[in-house]
Amino acid sequence: MKPAILSFAAGLAWLQLQSALPAGGTLAMLAVAGLCLLAASRWLGIAAPIAVVAAAFVLGVSWGGWRAQHRLADALPEASEGRDIEVVGIVARLPQAFERGLRFEFDVEHAALAVPSRISLAWYRGWRVQDDDDFHAAPVVAAGERWRLTVRLKRPHGNSNPHGFDYEAWLFERDIRATGYVRKAERNARLDELVAAPGYLVERLRQRIRDRFQDALADAPHAGILVALAIGDQQAIDPSYWRTFARTGVTHLLSVSGLHVTMVAGLAAWLAGWVWRRLPWLVLRLPVQKAGAAAGFIAAFTYALLAGFEVPAQRTLYMLTIVALALWTGRSTAVGRVLALALLFVLLLDPWAVLAAGFWLSFGAVGLLFYIGAGRLREGHWLAAWGRAQWAVTIGMIPALLALFQQFSLVSPLANAIAIPLVSLVVTPLALVGTLPFTEPLLWLAHWLATVLMRLLEWLAASDWAVWQQQAPPGWAVLLGTLGVGWLLLPRGFPARWLGAIAMLPLALVPIPRPPAGEVMVRMLDVGQGLAVHVQTANHDLLYDAGPAYSADANAGDRVIVPYLRAVGVRRLDTVMISHQDKDHEGGASVVLASIPTSLLTSSLPETHPLRALPVSYRRCQDGQEWEWDGVRFEILHPAEADYQRVAKSNNLSCVLRISSASGSTLLTGDIEAKTEAELLTRHGADLAADVLTPPHHGSRSSSTADFIFGVSPRLTLVSAGYRNRFGHPAAEVVDRYAAVGIEMRRTDREGALTLRIGPSGIAAESERELRRRYWHGA
Repeated sequence: MKPAILSFAAGLAWLQLQSALPAGGTLAMLAVAGLCLLAASRWLGIAAPIAVVAAAFVLGVSWGGWRAQHRLADALPEASEGRDIEVVGIVARLPQAFERGLRFEFDVEHAALAVPSRISLAWYRGWRVQDDDDFHAAPVVAAGERWRLTVRLKRPHGNSNPHGFDYEAWLFERDIRATGYVRKAERNARLDELVAAPGYLVERLRQRIRDRFQDALADAPHAGILVALAIGDQQAIDPSYWRTFARTGVTHLLSVSGLHVTMVAGLAAWLAGWVWRRLPWLVLRLPVQKAGAAAGFIAAFTYALLAGFEVPAQRTLYMLTIVALALWTGRSTAVGRVLALALLFVLLLDPWAVLAAGFWLSFGAVGLLFYIGAGRLREGHWLAAWGRAQWAVTIGMIPALLALFQQFSLVSPLANAIAIPLVSLVVTPLALVGTLPFTEPLLWLAHWLATVLMRLLEWLAASDWAVWQQQAPPGWAVLLGTLGVGWLLLPRGFPARWLGAIAMLPLALVPIPRPPAGEVMVRMLDVGQGLAVHVQTANHDLLYDAGPAYSADANAGDRVIVPYLRAVGVRRLDTVMISHQDKDHEGGASVVLASIPTSLLTSSLPETHPLRALPVSYRRCQDGQEWEWDGVRFEILHPAEADYQRVAKSNNLSCVLRISSASGSTLLTGDIEAKTEAELLTRHGADLAADVLTPPHHGSRSSSTADFIFGVSPRLTLVSAGYRNRFGHPAAEVVDRYAAVGIEMRRTDREGALTLRIGPSGIAAESERELRRRYWHGA
């Protein structure tokens, strides 16, 4: 059974790596072939296990493909994007407050046009939205309410960068097939206070618990931790805390993990057993063990529902269910089979669970614990067993953590030794009991304990050696490292276990390839409506601009640039060049400078700008500055000294950088406008020519004059713009202007991150969406 279930999971995982789904007829034939092979396996003798495994793989592909086809069919037509549509539906999940309003999932019941059955909406509070000139405030919205709303939608779209988070996959897994916002309209109205369907009732209960915690704890700084532990609402936690959790390796504890569900089930089973033993008439009707198993299942099921039914909670619930059923029926079930059946149930219900990091970490951690416990003749002292489990999880999860996050915590064993018993055995039970009326003192106690824990975690996270960070290891190194973990964790006395540690070394020692001397890589990252360009030579790295600020708590630095730089092995930036003062070019700079050691910051920023106060060497960018790295020449062409002396728009103070080698040249222009383009032509003339150009100001109609295009004469242009951005960049007339003279235009809003490799063989361009295309992208 276990190999067949693993093969079924492998088939599903293989399908999620495909750029296009097999046709419906192909999926049907695969399903028939898999069932026939499964039926025939009983007559195949010693080949039967191979046939069963092969059939399971094929059935996994067909099951995942059939489910995906149905989900893809529920799409927003392109013609409906950007149009006002009146919809009637139900608030399906907990509304989430953010800086500018509320965001919630919405189940559509009726719509004026074709609309997916589930969408994600933002209702802005006192904020100008796109081209809507009206300001309107979001009312109080509760889960389970039925509303009539006028909305404006777009198809799922996210940034696409090397090693980056796939937002479109996340939306697809959650069955959110369009995103948008609520428009101001007279007909917007709440139609029903509560739709009494089971799912909506659970979400309303979760919201009431969250409101109760917020009222009881007021402005307590760690109230969000208790909310997350009680109802699984991780967005309630202050975003700044997640960095501390990641550096100390306790992130799994601050969500509703399998450990918490098991603890709740165990506590309920113990209480039921305690009551049963004191009431003989109950024992006569139902044995104590069965009563405890039933109580544990009910408690686990209830907690999993309150926690949002995420993968770790599902996995534990299914495992407990199987154990409870085995106890009720008097059967003995091996722990490996329990885990395998839980895996099967998760994937049958949610074939896209394999896309979530939590899926791999949850099943991987439990699998490790079962692996080290298998075949032991005696348990030994509990402290030795605990230490063995900590060692196994710490070492065993390294390949997965490096593959998924390019880091693992070095202080995790110490942090978890304190946090696991405190959070699982004290804080979480207090938070759960605190959901009941008249238990506010328990919430205050839980918050005090959470505060003590946070102080300890912050102290551990503050050290430079708290976390190991590195480049993303190649796939073969992850596979070899995983095999090495299995060998290293074999029972004591097994010969040559040290070979497992040797097999793990490539995880950290295999470097990311860099351009040879004389060649250069230019990568325009997909940061939405902004700009960030990474330039790399054989031994040096430069970042030109740092993308936009998305909100008060998020920017391109922490969401895109820093994770990308770490994943590609950049441990130090030689230069960060911020072209000019503009939130879509400097928004992520402070995070980049705080996270990545930087030798030089250069820009046209005014002296009073906060970035100039950071402890980084600073130089004002100015025409005439030039340097050479590894056979690649860098020249700053603008602004001139005189430009700083006169009052000018910040756009026209953009640092213009020309990068050239023997094989080609690139011109990065920031947001300069037509006036500055003319000055550049006058000052530099033919020296302005380049093979590749970033059209000034994202292709705005304020720039890219015909004279400038002729003066630069590029073969290729790279435009950084947000999907369906409100500025209309790049402007249609500018696109036509470049096309009229035969210049190719590549765009991040359509192709994701754009990479140029300039070497002796010429200029090779590639797009991230093409390299990492999956069947749900753009669907």
